[in-house]
Amino acid sequence: MSRNPTPLKLPYRPCAGMVVLNSEGKVFAGKRIDRSLEAWQMPQGGIEENEEPRAAALRELEEEIGTKNVEILREHREWLAYDLPENLIGLKWKGRYRGQTQKWFAMRFLGSDHEINLETSHPEFSEWRWLGATELLAKIVIFKRPIYKKIFAAFDDLMGASQKQKDRG
Repeated sequence: MSRNPTPLKLPYRPCAGMVVLNSEGKVFAGKRIDRSLEAWQMPQGGIEENEEPRAAALRELEEEIGTKNVEILREHREWLAYDLPENLIGLKWKGRYRGQTQKWFAMRFLGSDHEINLETSHPEFSEWRWLGATELLAKIVIFKRPIYKKIFAAFDDLMGASQKQKDRG
């Protein structure tokens, strides 16, 4: 008898994800505090029962980076799901989920860098940076990479927009 639940029988955890862009169109990335190997990601977190995804996104953003001084630019049209690797099923989220289904939002950060505070009541990141999409793709865990590629493709026109305008003129 296996200690790990059968992954396909487990549901996905509903989650909101945030692509936070600075004025140069670079993406906020945080280094996970709970990983022994270096792993970076964008802010994301669970949607509570009866909570709207937009509200969850703003709540999670404040819980993870200490500010919600953003403007929501766009919501991804689809929910995107990923499965945890088998070695993490049963360890993550008390074994209740096989992965996450995520509603992603592109947001423009309206504040200044000093507003970002990772020392929240439940820290998730040990450090942070503004990164280009290609650089972030190289730093995330492999099992999230396909989702990140879809997200970046959907929000490509928003990413680096200020830099593209500078280049044109």
